[in-house]
Amino acid sequence: MRIFTETGRFLLMLRGMFSKPENAKVYWKEFMHQCSDIGIGSLGIVMIISFFIGAVSALQTAYQLVSPIIPKSTIAQIVRDTVILEFAPTLVCIVLAGVVGSKIASELGNMRVSEQIDALEIMGINTKSYLVMPKIVAALVTIPMLVVIAGTLGILGGRIAGVSTGIMSAADFHKGLLGNFLPYNVFFALVKAYVFAFIISSIPAYFGYHVQGGALEIGRAGTKAVVVSCILILFADYIISALLL
Repeated sequence: MRIFTETGRFLLMLRGMFSKPENAKVYWKEFMHQCSDIGIGSLGIVMIISFFIGAVSALQTAYQLVSPIIPKSTIAQIVRDTVILEFAPTLVCIVLAGVVGSKIASELGNMRVSEQIDALEIMGINTKSYLVMPKIVAALVTIPMLVVIAGTLGILGGRIAGVSTGIMSAADFHKGLLGNFLPYNVFFALVKAYVFAFIISSIPAYFGYHVQGGALEIGRAGTKAVVVSCILILFADYIISALLL
């Protein structure tokens, strides 16, 4: 029964973002601030994770493909497809759920506990649109870009690992990288990126916005937001894969 209550409050929060339209210029500064926090602030961890994921994927693929019948270029194809289809969108977004989600939940939770949200509402400001909407829109803009960067660096990491360890030559990797490429895989990865971006931003915003209590409840809300976001990302990953593949 509680899940229906939480779902209803979540939908009401989303509807409340559009119930009182205001001047768009008011939100531009907050939107750019959130783009900087979510995009640039997460760029370092995304680059490190994606590069080493691609490198490890190349080494483990080469370890499993021991048959001399299978050409070396197949390793590059497997690395390319696994990075684009799964590693770049899903694994990176799960990491971002912990980095970005906890920050959003704690930020809004602190504003709720310190009564800053109440003060904004007294001044006649729609706090849902002013505080929540810029975070969701910024996530929808920046997280797909981070996924594209993660996919590129993942493939680059696989190439560097494969060539530097002598598993395959650069020519073999380039041959496999370009062979049997399906542009639809990129579209599929971007669909997942947009869905995951909405989950990463909206779920923590909901838990942070509705915090009641003190500092202890802020920590619990942040933890719960990350856990629920990760579960929904994995569930959405399965649903999208079943529908689009």
